[in-house]
Amino acid sequence: MSDLELNDPNYSALCEHVRETGYLESTAALLEWDQQTKMPALASDYRSEQITHVAGLIHQRKIDPRVGEWLEHLTDSPLAADPTSDSGATIRILKREYEKRIKLPATLVMELARAASVGQTQWVEARRENDFKGLAPQLKKIFELKKSEAEAIGYAEVPYDALLDEYEPGARTSEVAGILEALRQELVPLVAQIKGSSYRAPVDILNRNFPIDQQRLLGRTASEAIGFDYRKGRLDVTHHPFCTEMGPKDCRITTRYDETFFSGSLFGTLHEAGHGIYEQGLRSEYYSLPPGKYCSLGIHESQSRLWENLVGRRLSFWQYFYPQAQGLFQEALGDVSLGEFYRAINHVEPSLIRVEADEATYNLHIIIRFELEQAIINGELDTDDLPDAWNEKYMRYLGIQAPDDANGVLQDVHWSAGLVGYFPTYSLGNLYASQIFDAANAQLGDLDTMFQAGDFVPLKNWLNEKVHHVGQCLSGPQLGVQVTGIELSHEALMCHLREKLIPIYGL
Repeated sequence: MSDLELNDPNYSALCEHVRETGYLESTAALLEWDQQTKMPALASDYRSEQITHVAGLIHQRKIDPRVGEWLEHLTDSPLAADPTSDSGATIRILKREYEKRIKLPATLVMELARAASVGQTQWVEARRENDFKGLAPQLKKIFELKKSEAEAIGYAEVPYDALLDEYEPGARTSEVAGILEALRQELVPLVAQIKGSSYRAPVDILNRNFPIDQQRLLGRTASEAIGFDYRKGRLDVTHHPFCTEMGPKDCRITTRYDETFFSGSLFGTLHEAGHGIYEQGLRSEYYSLPPGKYCSLGIHESQSRLWENLVGRRLSFWQYFYPQAQGLFQEALGDVSLGEFYRAINHVEPSLIRVEADEATYNLHIIIRFELEQAIINGELDTDDLPDAWNEKYMRYLGIQAPDDANGVLQDVHWSAGLVGYFPTYSLGNLYASQIFDAANAQLGDLDTMFQAGDFVPLKNWLNEKVHHVGQCLSGPQLGVQVTGIELSHEALMCHLREKLIPIYGL
């Protein structure tokens, strides 16, 4: 920090208060990580109370009247003159958060935390038992609480705006819907073309026997190669993979394994490692403060999808890694050529499970969820009717229907965890990722040649500098334009998909 920052008592007091609040936030993250990875099953009730109590303490610190007083003194100070500077962004973002937080009753915040904790535990059981009806009451409660949250905060156009803003600050539902509709209009014909092609990728090779220990080793090796630092992180198993951080040098990623399916764990690990590389790339000296926090979930998702798909499903990536994969899975892949393997991992076919969907159909999964949660928040759909609405949209958009709710409406933990407004950021991330990768390739030279040699450091360092170190000093759209030189659109993603898939399918 500059001498000016250190000598301003209001700024120093504000930053210290936020850093101390960060101790509680990281503690909450640790409790939630443990709940989803290591916690004994019968500990869930008490854990929910722990999480609820800590959420209440965090909320009280964030609405502390002193925060308002410090911000009042700082808003027109020299430190706030440049809203994109470290100090300016700190003041701007904390003021925005404070003004939102003071509108939320503490009872609502704590009830949401409790409902989300209980919901995650119930979701695991409901999915295992294919029991939507058992989860429905808790799901209804969560959506009602999210509606109350939206009304308390206020919104520009529709209630969903308030919930979307939590993950993509400043975004409007109408804007996101417009971007996704433009994407859908070009995706659907491309998927139809592929479906009509006579070529069928040899996807059966991905469903052979892949021992879990070897999967674990390959996932660890690949994620470490692209830049996830295991000195400051770890990889564990969970029901629904995620990434979380609980300190400037403590980032946890998770995956899940299926001995008869290659792609799930490997690409899931690359995905979460991409999130982790972003977290590890943030400036640790600003941990808990806006310059040390991720820009938006759309930008965060761009990092995971970039490493998972634009790198991890790239031919040059496997020109380096495929010999290692064959060595680990000799029985499964010994008779499979690199070309066959590459075509199999890039096969396009409408499928049920979002996290296992191919690049072309993935965003249709997101659009379905985006539309459903809007309908619930707007009062147009009751949670009890979610399975039928889900199945109808899957038939209309993808031409398939889940055989049961476990593979349908119960497949994602997000709604049970209170993460309403989160889903569209996945598609925004895909769009950002394509534009960011193109910019990196243009500035760094031939990335494919680097990947063939197993050199991922130049790309990782470039992302550290251009994306990660910026923190929240810029908004998602501002950062996107600064890095890529263009506004966010579907065009780069569609170009990437066509360049890859048209040769594979001979279109």
